[in-house]
Amino acid sequence: MLQTQANLPLSQRKADYFFIIIFSLFIFTSIVSDAISGLAIPLRPDHPNFWIRGNYWYAYQCDPLILTPPVWMQFVAGLSGFVYGPFYILLVYALIQGKNWIRLPAVMYATAISVLTGIVVFGVEFFGEPQWRCLNPAKFLAFNLPYVIVPLLLLMRMRKPMPFTRKW
Repeated sequence: MLQTQANLPLSQRKADYFFIIIFSLFIFTSIVSDAISGLAIPLRPDHPNFWIRGNYWYAYQCDPLILTPPVWMQFVAGLSGFVYGPFYILLVYALIQGKNWIRLPAVMYATAISVLTGIVVFGVEFFGEPQWRCLNPAKFLAFNLPYVIVPLLLLMRMRKPMPFTRKW
């Protein structure tokens, strides 16, 4: 006879609060940064939109790959803004509610962003063409390393079936 454990309430899954907070921030950054780059909206210091000016500030001081993105980078940013962004909303909901069905999509997401996006973007930023290399590695890593580390932590969190039936 197959027995299933009941999901633990969020109050007993304290580490999930970390993921809820971080992925809620990722929802925000997907909208105000990645979607802008994905739509190829030109970044200017005098743009009337505050978020576009903020993206310009970051890109000008640190990340020329965002300031003058090649087409492939617009696709990467668009993927983040328009695929990962909605996924973050779903993930936060599933984490709060303890929905085990999120496991496979979370594993797929964490693998994709860590391996594909992380390796490609970090590779170009540090070893790619000189015009797209990051200008401030410390700032670049501070802004971007969480998008690799947190998905890897999520991958560890979702490594076993029925992730919400146990503490982590």
